[in-house]
Formats: sequence, C-alpha cells, structure tokens
Amino acid sequence: MKRERYSRQILFSPIGERGQDELGGKHVIIIGAGALGSSVADMLARSGVGKLTIIDRDYVEWSNLQRQQLYTEHDAENSLPKAAAAQRRLKQVNSQVEIEGMVGEVTPGMLSSMEADLLIDATDNFDVRLMVNDHARMRAIPWIFGACLGSYGITHTFLPDEGPCLRCIQDVIPMDGDSCETQGIISPAVTMVTSYQTTEALKILTGANDALRKTLVSFDLWENSRSEISIQRLRKKDCPTCGPSPSFPALKGVTGVKASILCGRDAVHIRPSSPLNLHLESFTERMKEGQILSANRFLVNVAIEGHRMVVFSDGRALIHGTSDIPQAEAIYRKYIDEQECVQDEESIDHSRIR
Repeated sequence: MKRERYSRQILFSPIGERGQDELGGKHVIIIGAGALGSSVADMLARSGVGKLTIIDRDYVEWSNLQRQQLYTEHDAENSLPKAAAAQRRLKQVNSQVEIEGMVGEVTPGMLSSMEADLLIDATDNFDVRLMVNDHARMRAIPWIFGACLGSYGITHTFLPDEGPCLRCIQDVIPMDGDSCETQGIISPAVTMVTSYQTTEALKILTGANDALRKTLVSFDLWENSRSEISIQRLRKKDCPTCGPSPSFPALKGVTGVKASILCGRDAVHIRPSSPLNLHLESFTERMKEGQILSANRFLVNVAIEGHRMVVFSDGRALIHGTSDIPQAEAIYRKYIDEQECVQDEESIDHSRIR
C-alpha cells in the first residue's frame, strides 16, 4: 500500500525507487501556510516527504478560500489557525507523513530549534524572508524563495555557499510593498509559483542538485510573459549575510512589544515582548462587553469598541479596523495585561499543536 501510492512518481526515472526512499527520510520546513504554503505542503505530503513542519501566525478567513486549497468553509467559520487546519487536512491526505503545524510568528529561536533538509519560503513578509535567508546561510541549508501578486510570480532556489543571497538581490525583486489584499491575486499565479518551488524541492530532496534551475524566474500569466535571469554577478562583497565576515543581522532579536501594519487589511499585528500564557477562557469571560464572534483553543475573535480583535494564546493579537498603531496598542493594553502572565520563552510553547 505504501509503495503503491507513490507508484507513478517512482516510475518517473529521475526519482525512481532510490529517490523515493531518500524523499521519505527528509524534513522540510514551510514558513507560511497561506496560498503558497498550503499548495506546496499539499504536493510534498502527497509526494511522500518524511516530515513537514508548517509555521504560520494567521487564521483562516473567507477571503482565503479562493486560492488556499487546504482550507474549508468550516475552517473560516471557526477562525482556525492555518497551521492547525493544514496539519489536520494533511494528515487526512497522507497519514504516512509526519506533519507538525506550529501556530505563531516564526523566530530565529524557533528555526534554530529544528534540524531541516530544506526551507521553503511561503510568506508575504520580506523581513521574515531575510530571517530565513540568514538562518539558511548560517546553517548551510538550501531554501526556495517564492512570491506572487495579481497574475505575476517569481521564485529562486538558494543553495549554501553558492552565488548571492536574497539580501544581495533584494533591489531587483519588483514587489514594491504591495500585497494580494491591495492588488488582488488569481489562483493560477499561485499554482505556477508552487509548481516551480515543489519541483525544485523534489530535486534537492532526492539528491538531483545537478538538475536545479540556476536562474531567477518570473512570469505574468495575464500578460503572457516569462523571463529568467542569472543573478550570479549580483553577489555583494560586503554582504552581511553571505560576505566574508557575515553577521546575519536578521537573526538579531527584537526587544519590547512589536506592532506592524498589515498591508491592505486595515489591521495591526501586535506581538508581546515575550510569549504569554494567556488563559483564553478567562480572557473570554473578561470580554463580556464585546461580542464573541468565534473561539477555539488557539484564539478568541471578538468585536469590541468598533474594532475586531483576534487574540492568540501566546499573547499576539490582530486589531482589525485600524491602521493606527498607537490606537491598536491602546486597545491591546486595555484588555491584555502582559505583566500578569509573561513567562520565559523556553517555559511556554503555544506554537506546537497537540
């Protein structure tokens, strides 16, 4: 039964029996479980990779269902975290693959706590991509960059100690700070990027590095255009990530409460200075002046003071209905007392789904 499910993949001679065996012993970390991440995770789970770890800080909303293939209306109705919903669905897809979903914001410490054969970028946050870039270079792990917007997509495979890193080429990546919330997206653009990403992943995981594409590829499906460029000459001699004296700046910790505007969503994401041990049932009781829209063991979604606040058990919150950081922070401080429940990062781990 186990070999039969992979029989057509084994018949593909570049993979074969040997490649399938190698694939079954590999661990892939996917950062982001949105459109790109859910598509890559689905294909890798079906292909028979040994272990998948999926890290995501967000939850399923109705607007996701148009292109994020792992999720259902039930997930959106209940505001399930994407990592939890993805883990549940992928275990149904292939019970032979070890699936670990991690709910939370990816951090250098989280990445450093795990050994991996490959990292796949499926985030829409460039700061996170730089963190992945620095971690991958420091630990000599290959990683695959991918992004899409509208009908446009772009991807590249970065190998340890070969060519420039993402920091070197960031000036030539034309994303301009837009997001699918502002410019929209069509699902074929997602599928095209993830087809490139997953194919490159299969090459790496089965030991076929000679078959890897060495270029940065981009396309626009609506405009019927495609291009590939070599980036080898873009490596910067003084790069703090891949230069002769690397300092890996994206891995340096950030202290204090961190707030950021979510582009196009009219919302602010707030991360406490340290993970909190927030008892969601008690928090729900305190929110009687608001309207509980949905709640589960990972988060509470409540309408309060003309805004919608989604609070996670680790103390993170999304304040919807404002792009004003001071206003969002004031709402956060009013309802979440960080001093009452802060703990050391090692003593609490809400990210792992049990």
